[in-house]
Amino acid sequence: MIARRKRVRIETERMSLRLPMHSDYRAWASLREQSAEFLHPWEPTWAADHLTRKSFTNRVYWAQRSMTNGTAVPLFLVRREDDVMLGAITLDNIRRGPAQAGTLGYWIGQPHKRHGYMLEAIEAIAHYAFRDLDLSRLEAACLPENAASRGVLEKAGFKYEGVAQSYLQINGRWRNHVLYAMLRYDRRGRSDAG
Repeated sequence: MIARRKRVRIETERMSLRLPMHSDYRAWASLREQSAEFLHPWEPTWAADHLTRKSFTNRVYWAQRSMTNGTAVPLFLVRREDDVMLGAITLDNIRRGPAQAGTLGYWIGQPHKRHGYMLEAIEAIAHYAFRDLDLSRLEAACLPENAASRGVLEKAGFKYEGVAQSYLQINGRWRNHVLYAMLRYDRRGRSDAG
């Protein structure tokens, strides 16, 4: 039996959140390249072939497999009015069983920062995760000094939960991260980050 590919397209007020396609390569590579200096402080070190077509093709196939297997929902943010790629958001590490949880990761291209696109995307994928995937918990982590990322998570309703020591290698170094979570049924009320 052949597994059917899952098609996910989430529409927000200004964007379509959709799976990457092979035809996205030029727009993706161009946005990543022009945003490299902006993104490098917050991301793992890019592989030497990061911006190549072959690497992007592998990314597209990974996205399709992940959707089919139910382990991730990797989506590009595309502005509807002019079909411009803005960034990406991925609900990854989806755990079923007693956890019913997933981990959120995202990036926005430098020309598109501070326009509310990522807040719109996070709110949309959270709604999708709770309603369509029946998840109970969404998690996200960022560097403590990443005020923009912390701010967007808090505006979206994520609550600060603590610090993970040496959580990820970012820009070539093991770095502590602040942890945030959003619960489907959250009775905790507002919490202020430490």
